[in-house]
Amino acid sequence: MPSDITVLFAEHRRSLVDYAAGIVGSRTQAEDLVQEAWLRFDQAARQQFLKEPLGYLYRIVRNLALDGQRRAALENRIFSGSAERAASVLPDTQPSAEMVALHKDELRLLREALAELPERTRIAFEMHRLGGCKLREIAVVLKISTPMVQTLVMDGLQHVKHRLGWP
Repeated sequence: MPSDITVLFAEHRRSLVDYAAGIVGSRTQAEDLVQEAWLRFDQAARQQFLKEPLGYLYRIVRNLALDGQRRAALENRIFSGSAERAASVLPDTQPSAEMVALHKDELRLLREALAELPERTRIAFEMHRLGGCKLREIAVVLKISTPMVQTLVMDGLQHVKHRLGWP
């Protein structure tokens, strides 16, 4: 047996579609919009008592229609016109010259810090932090205990952090 809100929707569906079509300018788009409004309306009606259910339903349709228009306008601004204009709206994916210089400097400091480490510490650190090896794998390669590998990796990490000025 249909609920009161289902009957209300069924009785007013055509007028809701007409209302939405007047805002969005497309009957097909209005049909989709009204269906989305119904889903939201049904969920809201299940969670709370709606004092003016028909007014609430029209408000959902209006809000969805206006949101759709805003989204379409934004997409038109981004995707229409020249590629240069579209590129000006989208964030730049290339790092700035300042960021490149900063990272080159950090990479140089990292290389220097790694060169200062004792060989076994450097190997353990590089295998673990740069190569992704597990501590037990490093222990087998270096022929030392896993806790010793952990100590070497931590020593290397502390040295690198100190040299790069990290907390």
